[in-house]
Amino acid sequence: MIKIELNGKIIAVKKTTQVKDIDNLSDKYNQENSIIYHNGYSANLSDTLEESDKLMIIKKNIQPSDDELESLISARHTPFVYEKLKQSKVAIIGLGGLGSNVAISLARMGVGKLKLIDFDHVEPSNINRQQYFLDQLWMHKTDAIEETLKRINPFIKLEKTPVKITEENIVEILEDYEVIIEAVDGAVTKSMIISSVLKFLKTSYIIGASGIAGLYDTTSFTYKTISDRAIIVGDFEHEAKKGSGLMATRVAVAANIQANLAVKYILGESLND
Repeated sequence: MIKIELNGKIIAVKKTTQVKDIDNLSDKYNQENSIIYHNGYSANLSDTLEESDKLMIIKKNIQPSDDELESLISARHTPFVYEKLKQSKVAIIGLGGLGSNVAISLARMGVGKLKLIDFDHVEPSNINRQQYFLDQLWMHKTDAIEETLKRINPFIKLEKTPVKITEENIVEILEDYEVIIEAVDGAVTKSMIISSVLKFLKTSYIIGASGIAGLYDTTSFTYKTISDRAIIVGDFEHEAKKGSGLMATRVAVAANIQANLAVKYILGESLND
């Protein structure tokens, strides 16, 4: 017998070619009109199953049960990534173009808990790059992004902190968070956040951004390690200014580099690969 995970539940199957063949096993779960993933990839029905494999059988046009839904959301993940991410906590400071995009990507990845920090409200000029909608105008950003994230992944925990980060409250707000995303405007505030994290939060890793404005080539984006617990994403040149605004395309690319680095850090992978 071998044990595999089928739609989030551990089952035992006989170790014979007749039973462990994906085609035969999936017949029991109405393979017809279904999408099948094997270890995060579209299944080849002639493949065989090995110990600890993950198999997802998603029936088209049928709403999964609550018990199945969380596992099916992660059907395309690399095996065991979702389990690790679910135990993690990330704080996002600033829910504008960077922060709102980071939050959505981390929710889709399945980070277990997100702390959403922003004192501002959604206003019309945000719509050009931030992950908000016209019917959310003038909502508090923490409430608006919470509303969206719950629609994407109801299984993550969300903590809203609708305040402005200062030198006086930063430690209290961010303590116990292993990864912190700096996504605010203004060089002075950015510098204060990064220096405070490095000075006072000795177990936290911070990922910031600098130089993401305009419509310049996104291949100019890179990241700089400024300490063993801090890294900055951007081209370090094109800041927002008159004639060079913040645009959805470059902002979203930078945000997703930040999110990707956060996930790699949580999983213990090299950030330089």
